Amino acid sequence: MGGYAAYVWPAYAVTIIMLVGTLASTLAGLRRREAMVRALEAARPPRAARRERPAEAADAGDAAP
Repeated sequence: MGGYAAYVWPAYAVTIIMLVGTLASTLAGLRRREAMVRALEAARPPRAARRERPAEAADAGDAAP
């Protein structure tokens, strides 16, 4: 490496550490967001129950005074 090994190998090491850290952070964020989506989906009523609401209640906001 022409006498530059003392600079090149640490640069490789820092780069690998940063890439692994970025990957770990991204995966942790992904898991948090997936857990949040699962919790939100579990909290809402099933799709069939949302569809079966009366038409009058759905249109109540559209009625003119």
